[in-house]
Amino acid sequence: MSTNVVAKEIKAAKRAERNSQGFSASKAIRYVLLIVSLAIVLMPVYVLLITSFKTATDADPSTTWLLPTEWSMQNWINAWDSLKGGIWRSLLLVIPSSLISAMLGSANGFVLSKWRFPGSNAVFTLILFGMFIPYQAVMIPLMRMVVNTGVGFGIPTLIFMHIVYGIPICTLIFRNYYESIPTELIEAAKVDGAGMLRTYFSVVLPISVPSFVVVIIWQFTSAWNDFLFALFFGGTSQQGPVTLALNELAHGSIMADYGGSMAGALLASVPTLIVYIALGKYFVGGLMSGSVKG
Repeated sequence: MSTNVVAKEIKAAKRAERNSQGFSASKAIRYVLLIVSLAIVLMPVYVLLITSFKTATDADPSTTWLLPTEWSMQNWINAWDSLKGGIWRSLLLVIPSSLISAMLGSANGFVLSKWRFPGSNAVFTLILFGMFIPYQAVMIPLMRMVVNTGVGFGIPTLIFMHIVYGIPICTLIFRNYYESIPTELIEAAKVDGAGMLRTYFSVVLPISVPSFVVVIIWQFTSAWNDFLFALFFGGTSQQGPVTLALNELAHGSIMADYGGSMAGALLASVPTLIVYIALGKYFVGGLMSGSVKG
């Protein structure tokens, strides 16, 4: 009997050893894959960073992967001088367009989820249809509208464009989130005598922070990185957002300024990077907050 027990213990020990070896091997493979993936993702960042510190003679495509022979901050100084006005105008564009489209999407999502009316599903479908209209399909009609109405080109026109184009995705996100709010909460507010607006501002809006984080990040990034609307309706590079100034920086001279372009690209990406660092931990939670009901 004791011999059988010892044999079973030996087998169990060998099995545990094999499992631990297999676990270690699979864990090592996962780490290797993660490191390789991280290296692939960071390669463009590496090229951007080292090229931004190279001099004009050193910034050559044949030496893309090599470190600078002489480190220089001149590219960053020139890029900042060229882009600082565009960065300020982009902030004037993305902040109101993100906040206004978020508020409109929140109001739409609340009405379409908790205050149903005849044809509400049809209205929601028509709003969502705006998500699938590409910019290129409406560029000529929008240009004619802007010219015929005489509203002019520049940041105010771009704010209006991004608010309108942001309403569909903001409405979808907020509607899905508000669908997860218990109907009993809304009914309790009605029993207490609260109307639609009072219920929205006093009950629903305070618990909407996760969805607001999602749509603000989405709208901020979309408006900041936009080039097509800026090219058509932003006016000159002295009137438009940073993407126009960055385009002029990259193509403004006869010879390509690789170092200045790389420094400008990094500077232009700083605001969106700050937004993701500050609010990124809430982004996934906000996306998932309305996906599970009950």
